[in-house]
Amino acid sequence: MSDIKKAPIPSGPPPSYEATPLNPASPTPPKPSALRPPPLDLPALTLLRRRRTILASASPRRKQLLATIGLTNIEVIPSSFEENLPKSASPFEYVLATATEKALAVYRQEIDNESKGEPAMIIAADTIVVSSSGQILEKPRSEAQHIAMLKSLRDTGVHRVYTAVACMAPLQSARDPGYAMETAVEETAVKFDSTVTDELLVAYVRTREGADKAGGYGIQGTGGILVEKIDGSFDNV
Repeated sequence: MSDIKKAPIPSGPPPSYEATPLNPASPTPPKPSALRPPPLDLPALTLLRRRRTILASASPRRKQLLATIGLTNIEVIPSSFEENLPKSASPFEYVLATATEKALAVYRQEIDNESKGEPAMIIAADTIVVSSSGQILEKPRSEAQHIAMLKSLRDTGVHRVYTAVACMAPLQSARDPGYAMETAVEETAVKFDSTVTDELLVAYVRTREGADKAGGYGIQGTGGILVEKIDGSFDNV
């Protein structure tokens, strides 16, 4: 595993290569925070920027990640799927099936949207945390459960975070001949700092930052103080 040495996520986009003027006499350029990096110049992304693209999630973090590749005009329609699949499946199978069902729920909802038209793509995702004993952890349902969840993650060694992404697009029309789907699953191993005190865990829980996150924390925010090491994608945690 590699030690985490991450700087806070900047509030504004990085400056472009043209941010520093070559001629000192030229006008003062705009501040970096006012500049936007150019989007990735890929045919698929260019098409999606011009078409109706839906994120089947209310997660601000997922919307932010899509914006980093230039999908800033994404339409957010949270999936109505109840996320009640049996947890007897493996974590990989469980998270992949849930992401797929989320995408399908929004797809079925939007195929008859006459005012907006069928979507070019629906992007859905699901994240779970799996304890060292193999228990699937999703979002905490109460403060007491939240505290107990974080204590368990701290005290039981390495846990794993799985995120499945399902991308669904109609082949010709939303009704005939159907849709194509591509899926992927990312896995990251995480170790909490064993010296984190109960007092700190309770203080973190009461910020409510992790109340809507699988496992009850997010490494990108204040929850980063709980984590000692990760092995895998930082954005997955």
